[in-house]
Amino acid sequence: MLRICLICLFSLFFLNSSFLFANEGTEYTKSGLLTFRLPTSNGGIAELTEKPKHSAIVVCFLGAECPLARLYGPKLNQMQADYQTQGVRFIGVNSNQQDSLEDVQKYVKRYEIQFPVAKDYGNEVADQFKAVRTPEVFVLDKSLKIRYRGRIDNQYLPGISRAETTSHDLKNALDQLLAGEMIKVASTEPNGCFIGRVKKTTGKTKLTFCKEVAGVLNRHCVECHRKGEIAPFGLTEYDEVRGWAETMLETIEDGRMPPWHASPKYGKYANTRYMSEADKDILRDWVAGGMPFGDVKDLPQLPKFQDGWHLPQVPKTVYQMRKRPFIVPKEGVVEYQYFVVDPGFKEDKWVTGAQVLPGNRSVVHHAIVFIRPPDGSDFRGIGWLTAYVPGQRVSMLPPGRARRVPAGSKLVFQMHYTPTGSVEEDISKVGLLFGEEKDITHEVFTLVGIDQEFEIPPHAKDFPVSAKVRRIPPKAELLAIAPHMHLRGKSFRLFMKQKGDSQILLDVPNYDFNWQHIYELSQPMKLDTVDELKFTVKFDNSEENPFNPDPNEYVTWGDQTWEEMAIAFFEIAEPRFTKQKMKKPEKKKVNSELERKQRVEKFVAEFIQRFDKNKDGHVDVDEMPLSTKRFGFRNLDHNDDGRLQRKEIESAAR
Repeated sequence: MLRICLICLFSLFFLNSSFLFANEGTEYTKSGLLTFRLPTSNGGIAELTEKPKHSAIVVCFLGAECPLARLYGPKLNQMQADYQTQGVRFIGVNSNQQDSLEDVQKYVKRYEIQFPVAKDYGNEVADQFKAVRTPEVFVLDKSLKIRYRGRIDNQYLPGISRAETTSHDLKNALDQLLAGEMIKVASTEPNGCFIGRVKKTTGKTKLTFCKEVAGVLNRHCVECHRKGEIAPFGLTEYDEVRGWAETMLETIEDGRMPPWHASPKYGKYANTRYMSEADKDILRDWVAGGMPFGDVKDLPQLPKFQDGWHLPQVPKTVYQMRKRPFIVPKEGVVEYQYFVVDPGFKEDKWVTGAQVLPGNRSVVHHAIVFIRPPDGSDFRGIGWLTAYVPGQRVSMLPPGRARRVPAGSKLVFQMHYTPTGSVEEDISKVGLLFGEEKDITHEVFTLVGIDQEFEIPPHAKDFPVSAKVRRIPPKAELLAIAPHMHLRGKSFRLFMKQKGDSQILLDVPNYDFNWQHIYELSQPMKLDTVDELKFTVKFDNSEENPFNPDPNEYVTWGDQTWEEMAIAFFEIAEPRFTKQKMKKPEKKKVNSELERKQRVEKFVAEFIQRFDKNKDGHVDVDEMPLSTKRFGFRNLDHNDDGRLQRKEIESAAR
């Protein structure tokens, strides 16, 4: 009880301090120098005086919810510790109108920031420094002259996390300043979120948040930009929207939001995200006109969303990837993690709906659940069951369609984690909905078109790679298409060939790795007359690609983001009973079985000859190429012993 009372007293002290300083405003010296006095998150004062006692001062503009400010918080913390003995002082400044002092306190606590972080009410310090984004840093010398301004380094961009830093901009500036040398690079462009300034405008508009703007956001944004969802900040409250207005408009203007990348010229898709020019104009004009609130009576109700499960009903059958949490480090690269779950299915199951529910959305970049059937099973496709990827909407399979999970199958979770600046935990799970076998007319499975043998040369701006689906099942339907590349992925185009003519089925002119769309067709498309499904992807390995980890590298296949992939997944539905109508003479069946057996034996022999480097008769995981080692080895290695025996290779060949 005493502890609770003390917490309340401290909270009141912080709140009173914030109101005190908010009313007083930011204090500057009359000399016009870059001096200030601000309240800090711990109830103290951060003061930059006219004659500082330090050799250098680093003023860091930060935001409580900006993803890059979160990632760089620990980095700045470490730099402060490294340079403290050399007389360098770090001061954090939060100038966002949408971030309260309490938000600043949470940020400092979560990322264990050791230097003072102050609240800049009215963004007066940001205006004095002409700061634009978070994070953005300024290096001042003893006379308070700005010697460097811009980014911290080049490791992180919006949605991008490079494995290594190749340009240590802030560190270089500090080292050169402390050594008395000229700073070679005195200015760089900061990357991150716009500072949420209190907008000063003389413009006028009749548009209000309540009457027009909230409706636009409800239609296009709050699906993700609300508490507990994937977006880093909410757009349901007026104060939040005002603070994020400039960043919101920037992402809309450059096509990042709403997240949809298919050209409207080709194909019709059930899950299209599209914001009309009229809705964009509402947001533009409202921001330019000063962002008035309006009459609360005009405020529409928020759409109703299901928290967690997005399936039509809450699944009763749920499996966790494992019982104890997986620990995600605060930084670095986390290799793909695999978790095998035995659901204990004693009979075949027909899955009509499935969803991966991340335990911690902030660190789960994507998750795929595969079906690993028992040896000798009659099984189609690559074993894809369901996935969680950024931007994907969850939907049921069309009526009469379902995936078959053979009795005795195991479920394999493939987890890709991305650190966020603080140590996190995750236990993800999958929920399944089943249908009755008698009601299932089509079996759904996933086919792939894939090329793993490419090599992208350094500085190639428009490097093409093509692949196709090897076999299109007769009488099948196409339900959905999912292209997949990494950071150098530039575009994707799928061609459908019919009777010698080729036409574009899907065009993604500006592919974005951060949004792994599954393009669901409005209606299943029959493939009876389709002779070929072929796609061409293009990669940009040039310096002009802002997401490129290193334009000087030769790039080959691999699962990590600085490597590349050229894949398209195709959701196929095939009628279950057509095979019964196609009876063949017994002799042909025997011949077909003999041919199949010979084909399998040839595949196994070639596979072992190619990969069995130590000639011991089986293939160890370390003998496999990186792509198969990470992406598919666990699905082939049925007994999890780290090696592929002849029987396991035979099973894959079937």
